Amino acid sequence: MASIVDSHDLKSLPSKFNYNYDPTALSCDAFPVVDFSALSAGDPDQRSKAIHDLSKACEEWGFFILVNHGIAEDLMSATLSAVKEFMSLGVDEKMEFAGKDGVDPIRYSGFDLNDNQRFSLWREKLWLDLHPKFHCPHNPQSLREVVVEYKERCGEVSRKLMEAISDSLQLEHHYVDRVLGLDSSYQFVVANHYPPCPRPDQATGLVPHTDFCLFTLLIHNGVPGLQIEHQGQWFNVDSPKNSLLFNVADQLEIFSNGRYKSLNHRALVNEISERMSIAWEYGPSKETIVSPAAALVEKDGRAMYRSIKLDDYIGRLFNNREYISSYRQ
Repeated sequence: MASIVDSHDLKSLPSKFNYNYDPTALSCDAFPVVDFSALSAGDPDQRSKAIHDLSKACEEWGFFILVNHGIAEDLMSATLSAVKEFMSLGVDEKMEFAGKDGVDPIRYSGFDLNDNQRFSLWREKLWLDLHPKFHCPHNPQSLREVVVEYKERCGEVSRKLMEAISDSLQLEHHYVDRVLGLDSSYQFVVANHYPPCPRPDQATGLVPHTDFCLFTLLIHNGVPGLQIEHQGQWFNVDSPKNSLLFNVADQLEIFSNGRYKSLNHRALVNEISERMSIAWEYGPSKETIVSPAAALVEKDGRAMYRSIKLDDYIGRLFNNREYISSYRQ
């Protein structure tokens, strides 16, 4: 498969990579921005404004750019570099970590022309379950070292964000922690590598989709490719260096009784530069039955979504293709 990835004179790709779509997207100079430092500031006026900004962004876009989050730029760069080092390993070394099924805590997948899938994305992916149990490949050693630190920092930011989300929904922190089982929250990362594609018009990195946890925090290597959908129109996302991209995911849409919408997004490929991204996914405990928050149901007069245990939601998503729309009522 390396010969296909490295070929620049192909007139067409193997049929399993063929994906027809319109990549057209608009630019936007006014994406919502939330200042994380203001969320934890002692100044109540600053915090109130930041929570208002967060709430408005989640309601209107399902997305915002998080700045001043406190995660060191060096750590973010080192994490991306370690992922690149893993993706640069030989095929046999990487396939040592290929998951046998969709629930293995470490799952690598790449460019396999011989698998049984009729359609393949133009990407390599490494999935790591990090909490409540930590899993990471032993090779390269640098990956485990930085992922341990990155997990801790993202976990701290995520817990603070959940407090702010609780306040934005006018819910008590202790209630949210308890009903979502956040002490045993399901946390994982998906590291994506999109090599240059000789025919980017015939392939895609990620098809339009939503994420299934509470929210996602994304970093990338600065190469464009991410697009988000807003009011039926696609937008190219260009984020400042050292920022985190936040998007609402399915469980937060359910928990907020539809106030915050899970964001549809996709990833394009190009023929010149490789793109790397790391998505940190933060969710409730897998054993938690996620329902619209009781106080919000009381305000709205009814639950807009069916309740479901996160573990069951994941199974139905991957096995039966049941998406967030299946739970709206």
